[in-house]
Amino acid sequence: MAGDRSALPAAELEVGSRTVRISNPGRVYFSARGETKIDLARYYLSVGDGIVRALRERPCMMHRFPDGVDGEKVHQKRLPRGAPPWVETVRVHFPRYNRDADELCVTELASVIWAVQMSTVEFHPWNSRRADTERPDEWRIDLDPMPDCPFDRVRRVAQVAHEVLDELGAVGWPKTSGGSGLHVYVRIEPDFGFSDVRRAALAFAREVERRAPDDVTTTWWRKDRDPAKVFVDYNQNARDHTIASAYSVRGVPDGRVSTPITWSEIDSVVPQEFTIATVPARFAELGDLHAGIDEAVFSLEPLLEWAERDEQQGAADPGGPT
Repeated sequence: MAGDRSALPAAELEVGSRTVRISNPGRVYFSARGETKIDLARYYLSVGDGIVRALRERPCMMHRFPDGVDGEKVHQKRLPRGAPPWVETVRVHFPRYNRDADELCVTELASVIWAVQMSTVEFHPWNSRRADTERPDEWRIDLDPMPDCPFDRVRRVAQVAHEVLDELGAVGWPKTSGGSGLHVYVRIEPDFGFSDVRRAALAFAREVERRAPDDVTTTWWRKDRDPAKVFVDYNQNARDHTIASAYSVRGVPDGRVSTPITWSEIDSVVPQEFTIATVPARFAELGDLHAGIDEAVFSLEPLLEWAERDEQQGAADPGGPT
């Protein structure tokens, strides 16, 4: 049956004012339930407002799976050749290699669907935008459970993070990671570079660790971390570090989705239930739970004061500036 579907003729999707051709629409991308390339495209159409909001104006790495998610993954920084002229890009510099790359820069849903045509499953945007790629406007809190950490512990740490955010006057926007953890995004004023945003994120992580020492680690080296704790991964705010966006499908056989949730859902959420098969109905019912993120902007000044306090007390950044 999969063979029959893989031989289907190309499909054409109307996306706003664009027509996007999807070749090999019947190719199976997700082996757990047999969803195909065209199913993936239709999923992104169903969450269009949400995925565009998550990616808008950001340099974006494409994680491509030409043979489906059981096959090889391609990390695509440069826009593939042959893109339509309406697919926009942003040029970014990679100091480590002294090279530039023109990365995908989503401004409309058709660009997302074209990326699916190019076998993109996951979208990994920067936390800065095209107007100034060196000044992030998004602070990312990554709650990353170590191998022996139960998900209930991730839930507890998320609630502690929420408590600290409330005290700071910051609005956090949680989502499942699409894996085993949770993410919280905070919109920030684009007043600082990556190193300062990372310093602020480390100061926040240390405060969460102080409040929940039995559940949290900020230990830099993975081999030294308690395998049953949650690592608050502040380094996700370093330059050129990216994580899957809200509404991004993940490259796993069940087509799991990194899905926005409410704070009230934290204690009961089951991330495995959010897939390309279930999220469209949730989106149709609830809309984009991150719709207000651009109106809730936080200044990093209080966190940078915490960072300075920690540094004066001898708590140096174990990883050094990046």
